[in-house]
Amino acid sequence: MAKKVLMVVTNHTTISEDHKTGLWLEEFAVPYNVFKENGFDVKVTSIEGGEVPLDPNSVEDHPEWKEAEEELKHTVALKKDDTEGFDAIFLPGGHGTMFDFPDNSTLQHVLEHFAENSKVISAVCHGPAGLVNATYANGTPIVEGKTISTFTDKEEIEMQLDQHMPFMLESKLREKGANIEHGDSWSDFSITDGNLVTGQNPQSSKSTAEKVVQALK
Repeated sequence: MAKKVLMVVTNHTTISEDHKTGLWLEEFAVPYNVFKENGFDVKVTSIEGGEVPLDPNSVEDHPEWKEAEEELKHTVALKKDDTEGFDAIFLPGGHGTMFDFPDNSTLQHVLEHFAENSKVISAVCHGPAGLVNATYANGTPIVEGKTISTFTDKEEIEMQLDQHMPFMLESKLREKGANIEHGDSWSDFSITDGNLVTGQNPQSSKSTAEKVVQALK
């Protein structure tokens, strides 16, 4: 039986009046290809469904990304019964996730199920925004006591977008009890701790996905 991965992406489009955002394409397309190359079944969902907005700064012409990009033109909305039949969940980033991931009750429900059933939960760059309010059934944060990686406060400040964020992702995850490890800014860094697989930034997209593959073998 092929392993099944649920990918959940953002639908949020704006950081400020003059700054568009959305999904960071590499963080979706590269893992999507890694999963497909390993024979996995992939279901692509988004918070609201429909066509997924791409961060304009992430749009690159890579022929090998075309199949993944096609998946983003007509996504189905994430539903609470997307808990069933999957071996892993993967949350790509993009600044849009900072606005529609943390407080989405459907995503939190699905993540709780994955955590309670010790399924693989993975996120890269700003994707861990989905983890800040994710808990076990008893209310314990799923990142508490776990070593994870995420887009760093330093990288956010270097992008000069820190003042536009609802919170600083690295700092918020530390508040939830996570132990954050990271490499140099804009370098590939990913880590596995139990059923959590996380990566630091766009450059970490492939290695994070490859760690998911290893976790599912």
